Amino acid sequence: MPAADRQDHAAQAAVAPPAPRLFAVIDVGTTSVRMEIAQVDHDGAVARIESLQQAVSLGKDVFTAGRIETETIEQCVEALRTFQAKLQEYRIIQPDQVRAVATSAVREAGNREAFLDRLYIGSGINVEDIDAAEVNRYTYLSVKPLIESEERLRNRDTVIVEVGGGSTELLLVQSGQVASSHSYRLGSVRIREMIEDFRAPSARMPDLLENTIRTALQQIRHDIRLKRNPNLLALGGDARFAAFHLVNETEPSGLSELRVPALSELTDGILRLSVDDLVRTYHLTYPDAETLGPALLAYTRLAQALDLRRVFVAGATLRDGLLADMTRDSWTDDFTEQIIRSSLQLGRKYDFEATHAEHVAALSRQIFRALREEHRLAPRYEIILAVAAILHEVGLFVSNRSHHKHSLYLIQNSEVFGLGPRDLNLVALVARYHRRATPSLSHDGYAALDREERIAVAKLAAILRVADALDRGHAQRIREIDIRTEPGQMAITAHNVSDLTLEQLGLQQKGGMFEQVYGMRVLLRPGRRRQ
Repeated sequence: MPAADRQDHAAQAAVAPPAPRLFAVIDVGTTSVRMEIAQVDHDGAVARIESLQQAVSLGKDVFTAGRIETETIEQCVEALRTFQAKLQEYRIIQPDQVRAVATSAVREAGNREAFLDRLYIGSGINVEDIDAAEVNRYTYLSVKPLIESEERLRNRDTVIVEVGGGSTELLLVQSGQVASSHSYRLGSVRIREMIEDFRAPSARMPDLLENTIRTALQQIRHDIRLKRNPNLLALGGDARFAAFHLVNETEPSGLSELRVPALSELTDGILRLSVDDLVRTYHLTYPDAETLGPALLAYTRLAQALDLRRVFVAGATLRDGLLADMTRDSWTDDFTEQIIRSSLQLGRKYDFEATHAEHVAALSRQIFRALREEHRLAPRYEIILAVAAILHEVGLFVSNRSHHKHSLYLIQNSEVFGLGPRDLNLVALVARYHRRATPSLSHDGYAALDREERIAVAKLAAILRVADALDRGHAQRIREIDIRTEPGQMAITAHNVSDLTLEQLGLQQKGGMFEQVYGMRVLLRPGRRRQ
C-alpha cells in the first residue's frame, strides 16, 4: 500500500466511531426467567438482538411454602446455564456487560441466600435481589423516553402501574416528574395462591378476586389522591396480552390505547376460563395462564376506580430500565431532582417546615462541594446528605422530645423514589445524628454498617450539623456564603448579615462533631454587603 494510502487509512481509523458494545440483562421473575441481549452504539442508541425466556414457578413456591423448592431452583439454574452459553456465543464475557436481578418472589423467599448462591455456583451468573425502590427506578427509566415524546402522557398526570406476580408497582408522574412511588403486596400469583389456600369452590374465585383487589385499590386511591382524572399507563406481559387482543395495530411509539369497557369485557371472558382452557385457547404457558385473570382484573378495576375511559399500554419492561442504567449515567440532574421531589413529598406528609428543610439542604450541599478534597466521598453521597437535610426534623411529627430518633424511625420505614433500603438507611442515620449524641457502635443501626459507610455517615452528619446551625433561628437569614478551607479551620463568610450571634451560638453547640471528624474548627464571619 502506498504511503499516502496508508496515511489516509490511518486517518480514517482515527476518526472512526468506537465499535458497538453488547450488553445483556437477566430478570429472574415470579413466573419466568428472561434475558435480553442488546447492542449499544457509540451515541447510546440501543438495538435489541435476541430475547430468551424460561417459565418457572418461583412465585407459586414462595407464596405457598415461603421458600423455593429444590426442583424450581434447578429449573432456574438450567435456564441460566442456557443463557450463559448464549452469552459465550456473543462473547459477552466482561462483568460490566451483564446485569442479573431478582424481584419480589426471591426477595421474600426464606432460602433466598441459598438460592442465589446456587444460581452462581451452577451457572456462574451473579444474580442480585433488588428491592421495590430499585424496581420503581428501573421502571421510570424504561418509560421516561415514552413520556418525554408523547404529549398525551407528558401534559397530564400519569399513573404508571405494573401488576406483577408478587407485587404491584406504581409511579405517579406529574409534568414529566415522579411525584410519588409505591409498592403493594398485590400480585397476580400471590392473589391466586392466597385464594386457593382458602380451598374455596372455583365458582367463588371471581368474588374472592374482587374483594382482594378492592381492598388494595382503597389504599392506592388514598396514596395518590389525584385532583383530576389522570392517564393510566399499564406495563407488563398481561397488559400487553390485552393490547394484542384488543388493538389491531400498535402505534409507532410502542403505545396502545385500550377502551376500558372492552378491557372489562375481555377480563370477564378470561376469568370464565380455567387455566387449562387458557393454555389451549391462547397458547400460554401455565404460569402465564395463572396470572392473566387476576392481573387484568386489577388493571380494569383500577381504571374504573379512577373513572377512566381508556388505558394506555406500553411495551417497556424492567429489562429496558436495566439496559438504560447500564449504558448511560442514570444519576443525571433530572434523576436526582426526582429523588429530591420525592423526599419533599415525604416531608409534607409529616408536616415538616419546608422553608427550613430546603434551606438547610442547600447549605449542606454547598458545604459538601467545598469539602470535596477533605471528605473524598462519591457524588451520590451529596444526594443522601440533601435528602437527610430535607427530612432531618420529620420526627417532630411524633414528638418534640428525642425527635431525631423519631426521624430515624420514620425515614427507615418510608419510601423515597430512587433510593433503596441501604441508601435510605444512610439517610435515616445522617438525619438521626443532626443533634445530640454522635455516632456510636452502641447504636444498633450504625453498628450494622461496614466501616466505609460508618465513616460516610459521620462525615455527612457533621456537615448537616453545621448547615443546621447556620439556620439556627429558622429564618433563612444566611443566604449567600463563601467557604474556604484554611489550616485547621473551615472559614464561612456570610454576606448581607451584620449580626451572626444566633448562628455563632448554634455552631458552638453543633460544631464539635465537625471538628472531631474533619480536624477543623468552623469559623463564621460576616462579609461585605452585596446589592
